[in-house]
Amino acid sequence: MSRIGNKPVSILDGVKISVAGGSINVEGPKGKLSYAHRPEVDVVVEDGEVKVSRKANDKNSRAFHGLTRSLIQNMVVGVKEGYEKKLELQGVGYVCSIAGNKLKLRVGLANELVKEIPAGLEVTCPDQTHVDVKGCDKQKVGQFAAEVRGLRKPEPYKGKGIRYVGEQVKIKPGKSAQ
Repeated sequence: MSRIGNKPVSILDGVKISVAGGSINVEGPKGKLSYAHRPEVDVVVEDGEVKVSRKANDKNSRAFHGLTRSLIQNMVVGVKEGYEKKLELQGVGYVCSIAGNKLKLRVGLANELVKEIPAGLEVTCPDQTHVDVKGCDKQKVGQFAAEVRGLRKPEPYKGKGIRYVGEQVKIKPGKSAQ
């Protein structure tokens, strides 16, 4: 039995939700999001809440029940408050900048890395060693932050690279420690 899927999603102030034929549209102060849910589940808006129920009790239906409810919850929170990921660059000479809709990174490689900023995301560089990714779609924010981090992951010997703010990198002892 899905505990997450059975909980109703409360609609926050300033958020409008409409369900039309297998598609859920959520609109709020931060933007608009839509999601085409699977046919295994039914979505109903009533009394200021969104309720998700499954049609059958097979494994797929149970899986999509909780997933659909979580995605709707993320959309409601996203259009109301938004999501944010913060990255930091650690290393001598590691800098970042924004030019137009491109994020430029100099992270110890021969060439400057250039990453296209997707539509719907707001990417800023408060200083040369920090990148803030903001948006209403939780998946897009997390995906872009992970792609930027993946360009130069923190290495385990000196800790240089791109990491999330507050991320702990375990430093290994070098060859001389043996």
